[in-house]
Formats: sequence, C-alpha cells, structure tokens
Amino acid sequence: MTSSSARWVLFFANIGHTLTHLLMLLYPTVVLTLGPQFGLGYGALMWLSVPGLVLYGFAALPAGWLGDRWSAERMMVMFFGGSGVAAIVTGLAQTPLGLVIGLGLIGFFGAIYHPVGMAWLVRHAENRGRMLGWNGVFGSIGVGAGPLAAASLATFYGWRAAFIVPGLVCLVLSLALALLLRGGSVVAAKTDLRPQSEPDTADVRRAFYLLSITMLSTGVVFQALTTVLPKLFEIRLTDLTAGGLLGTGGLVSAVFIASAAFQMVGGMLADRFPMKFVYLLCWVVEVPVLFAATRLFELPLFAASLLCFSMIAISTPIENALLVHYTPSRWRATAFGAKFLLSLGVSALGVPLVAVVYDHTGDFIWLFAILAILAAVIVAAASFLPRDRRQNRQNSAPAPLPAAAE
Repeated sequence: MTSSSARWVLFFANIGHTLTHLLMLLYPTVVLTLGPQFGLGYGALMWLSVPGLVLYGFAALPAGWLGDRWSAERMMVMFFGGSGVAAIVTGLAQTPLGLVIGLGLIGFFGAIYHPVGMAWLVRHAENRGRMLGWNGVFGSIGVGAGPLAAASLATFYGWRAAFIVPGLVCLVLSLALALLLRGGSVVAAKTDLRPQSEPDTADVRRAFYLLSITMLSTGVVFQALTTVLPKLFEIRLTDLTAGGLLGTGGLVSAVFIASAAFQMVGGMLADRFPMKFVYLLCWVVEVPVLFAATRLFELPLFAASLLCFSMIAISTPIENALLVHYTPSRWRATAFGAKFLLSLGVSALGVPLVAVVYDHTGDFIWLFAILAILAAVIVAAASFLPRDRRQNRQNSAPAPLPAAAE
C-alpha cells in the first residue's frame, strides 16, 4: 500500500461520510415545503421516510459482511453510484409512493458507507482516534450542510434540485474512484497500517452486550434530534428564524456545523485518555440538557441544542474507537454493520416517535423527556464497560512500519 493510495482512501472515506449524512438529512427540511404538492400533513409526510431510514440501518450488516468478504473498494464505488442514482430518483418523484421508493433507495445504498467506509478508513489510519475524529467532522459537515443545502436549493431552484444536485456529485465521485482503482492509484491493503493485539474474549463479550445497549439508545437520540430540529426551530425559534424556511434551515445547519469540531476533540481524547470515562461523561451532561429542552424557547433552546449535539459529537468517535478495540480486525466491517443496524436501523424508531408525539401533542415536550430517559440508560450501561487504559497506552506508542499491500 502506497502513501498516495492511503491518501486517496482517506479522501473518499471522508467525503463519503459527508455525503451519506447530507443525503439522509435533505428530506426533513424539504418536507416542510411538500404539504401542498402531495396533499399530506407533516406527520404523514415524515412516515414516508421511515422505510429508507430502516434500510439505512438494517442493510448495514450485510453490507459490512460483503466489505469483509469481498472488496471494500468496490463496495465504496457502489455506495457513491447507487446513492447518486437514488437521490436523482427521489428528485424526480411525482407521488408519495415515488418518494418512498427514492428515499428507500437512498437508505439502501447509504447503508454501505458506515460499515464499509469506516472499516476502510481504520485499516489505513495511523492514529485511529484522530482519524475517526476527522472522519466524524466530515460526517458532521454533511449533517450540518444537509438542511442548509436543502433549504437553499429548494428556495431558489425548487425542492427537486435539493436531491438531483447532490445525486450528480455522487455519480462523479463513483466514476472517479472506479478509475483510480482500475489505474492502480488506489489499492487494497491486506492488513492494518497500525495492527492491534487481539482483544480479550471476556472483554469482547461484555463490551458487545453493553455497547449494543448504548449504540441503540444513542441512535434513537440522534435520529430523533436530527429529524425534529427543523420543525422544532420552526415552532419555537420564531423570533430568530423570522418564520422563513431559509432561516430555519440556516439555524439547524449552524447547530450541526458548530458542533462538528467536537468530533475532533473526541478523537484526540480517545487517543489520550480512558475512552470509557470520556464517553460516560458526555452522556452524564446530556441527561439534564435534554430534560431542560422540554421547556426552552428561542436563544436558550438554540444553546441547549448546540450543547446536545456537541456532546454527541465528542462521544461518537470514542464509541467507534471502543468498537474497533473490542473487535478482531477480520470482522471489523461486519461489527460496524451490526452497530449501524442498531444505531441507524432499529433506532429509526426515533423518526416515527417524532411524528407520533407531534401529531398527538402539537409540540415536543414528551419527546425530549423520552430522550433524556434514554440518555440515562446510556449512562447506566456505559458505567459497566471494561476499562481501556492498556489500549490508550498502545495508542500513544509509536506506529509500526506500514504493512504490505496487494
């Protein structure tokens, strides 16, 4: 594996993380404009996105298995190309069924990224915590850019452009990666750039059960918060948004983008301190903030939202580093697939939860109360994770020489 190939891998892995989140978060903003055209209310329109969100998680496990057993590089070509076609199909939809199909395809092909792209990145990373942090920043950029891109394109060019333009970008990247693979500029590595010792079997079992609880719960919290934020800001930040779609999308993006840098903080902390302690601390902070958000409006709500997403941003690369530490390298993409089956698939329940709470109450007070309880569950489960001090000493040790490549 050459240094040039590793750089290309890091580029495509990071830009892929941006695009997968951007594509998945176009609809929660675009949906605010679709009621008159499709003759459906907000809750009903949000239900149309649920199949895609479920596929985004449930298809991750077979995608990860294929990444481990077939080719991570070819799977990434498929991710970019399939996501591009899916976004364009969504932008051309004429009926609610057409939206379901298009959004479903975005979820299906988007499911490739997290298990395959992140395992691909880790294999080529020297400082894993730092690289996972940077990768998280790129993902957060996608989360932040999604609402703003959707609002801008929908405002000036119509809602269809909000899907078609990113779809074309994905197709270009798919072609570029395919050409680099064919030309030998990107090659598949046989082993990790920085190998790690195999984890203890007892710790693997313990971490598996506890991380399953935390990853499912964090997924529900994240899915619900990212879905609800545009509507929440529309009804509770009326002074700040001036009642406009662009103002709402801009403030949502501001929260996501401002919190993005904290992914890098989380990555650096994962390399330097016991990961369990930092992970636990993030969710201890989250519990009272989510409870407080049940009654906040305007600037205090904006500040609470920023703090919520900042804590999630710090915890995300640490959670991924914990998963890498407790997974044998040959099963890494499959392990990431299992994680995202829970955190994106099963946790897609967070989206209908948003719709149900709003349809029955006209607000989101009970939603934030439920999310605060889930954060408390995360704290309880994370407190029983194995200690990881030995791993942190390993992370600070000099990296070995690069391994041989195909």
